[in-house]
Amino acid sequence: MNTRRNFIKNTAIVGVGVSVVPNMAFGNIVGSDKLKLAFIGVGGRGMSHLNNSLRRKDVEITAVCDIDPTALANALNKIDKAGFIKPKTFGKNDYDYRNLLNDKEVDAVIISTPWLWHTRMTKDAMLANVYAGVEVSAANTMEECWDLVNTHEKTGTHMMILENVNYRRDVLAVLNMVKQNVFGELVHFRCGYQHDLRNVKFTNGTEFGKDAKGEARWRTQHSLLRNGDVYPTHGIGPIAAMCDINRGNRFTSLTSSASKSIGLNNYIVKNGGEDHSNAKIKWKQGDVITTTIETSNGETIIVTHDCNLPRPYSLGFRVQGANGLWEVDGNRIYIEGKSKSHRWDVADEWLKKYDHPLWKKYGEYASGSGHGGMDFFVLNAFVESAKQNIAPPLDAYDAAAWSSITPLSEQSIANNGEPQDFPDFTRGNWIKRKPYNWIKDTY
Repeated sequence: MNTRRNFIKNTAIVGVGVSVVPNMAFGNIVGSDKLKLAFIGVGGRGMSHLNNSLRRKDVEITAVCDIDPTALANALNKIDKAGFIKPKTFGKNDYDYRNLLNDKEVDAVIISTPWLWHTRMTKDAMLANVYAGVEVSAANTMEECWDLVNTHEKTGTHMMILENVNYRRDVLAVLNMVKQNVFGELVHFRCGYQHDLRNVKFTNGTEFGKDAKGEARWRTQHSLLRNGDVYPTHGIGPIAAMCDINRGNRFTSLTSSASKSIGLNNYIVKNGGEDHSNAKIKWKQGDVITTTIETSNGETIIVTHDCNLPRPYSLGFRVQGANGLWEVDGNRIYIEGKSKSHRWDVADEWLKKYDHPLWKKYGEYASGSGHGGMDFFVLNAFVESAKQNIAPPLDAYDAAAWSSITPLSEQSIANNGEPQDFPDFTRGNWIKRKPYNWIKDTY
C-alpha cells in the first residue's frame, strides 16, 4: 500500500492553508518514499516538464498518459534514456486518464493538455486525492473556475497553477523590490501576453483543426469562436503576486474592449492566397484585447492580449508606485530621489541588486531547464509542495481568479465594455489570508 498516497489522503483537510518555511534541499521527502509523479499530456509543454523531472533525484515517474501514440513513445524513450523504470502507460481513449488517477502508485500529476481539458482533469485529480499541477490557463468558464475552488475545498486536495512567469528572474527581482517598498505604495500595473502566434495557430501558414499539427489542432479554434482574453495568466500572475491578490487584496471588477480582427485573415492570404478556402473565415477574436482591472486596494491593472499581429514578444510589464516605476520594455527603472530627475535608469543594476534569493542560490542549476530557467523553479515549487502536502504558492484561488479574466472579458466585450464584477473565490477569506512570503516561504 502506498504510504504517501495515504498520507496525502489522511492529512489533506488538515493541510489546507498550512504555511511553513519549506526545505529547499532536493530529495528531502516526507517519509522515505520518492514522490510518485505522473503526467497527463506529454506533447511540447508536457515533455518540457518531463525532461526537467528526469533531472531530479526525488521523483519517480510512475505513469504517463497521452492519446497521441507518438508523444507517448517519445516520453517512454526519454524516461528509458534517463535510467528511470518504465512507467505505466495510459491513452486508450480521451478518459483513460481517470484510470491513471486511480492508480495507487500516483501521488501527484502534471497536466499539460489542450485548454478545454484542464479543469476537468484537475478536478478529477483532486477527487482522486492526487496533488495536481495544471498548465495555464487553468479554466475557460466561470463554472470551471468555481469547480477548481469547490473541489479543492470539498476534498482538501491541493492544486497548483503552473505559471512559470511568476519565477522569471527579472519578475522575482521586481517582486523583491515591491516587498522592500522600493516603489512605495503601489498604484498601477500593466502586463499581458503580446506574442505573435500566427505560426503556431496554423500548419503550413493556412491550416488548423483536427488535421493540423501541434497547437493548431485546438488552440486556433478559440480565436475563431471566442472574443476575449483567452490567455491572461502569463501577465496577471506576476502582478497578482506583487499586489497580494487573494491575500489582503482582490480583483473587484474589469472592463474589456476588442479591436477589429484582421491579423489571421491577412496571414492566411499571405501564405495561401486570396482564394484559399480559409481566407474568408470570420474570426471572432479581436486582434488586440484590452482589459482594465480594479482591485479592492485601489490599484488599476491593464492587461493586453495581442497574438494575431506581427510583433516582437513582450509581456509588457509595468509596475508603478508612489516612488517610481519599472518597465520591462526598454529595460528601464525610475526611482525618485535615486535616479536623475526625469531620466530613466537602465534596469540591469537595480535587478542585480535585488536579485531574488532563489535565483542567487539555484540560478546555475536552473540553466537549461527552459524559458530562461524559470521552468525549473515552477516545477520545483510544485514538487516540493506535493512532497510536503502543503498549499502551493499558486493555489486554487489564484487559478480561479486569474483564469476568470477570460469569461469576464468575453462578457464585457459582448456588452460594449460593460463592467463585470469578479466573484470572491475566497468567500471573504482574502481579508484575513496572509500575503505569501515570496522571500522566505517560496521554493
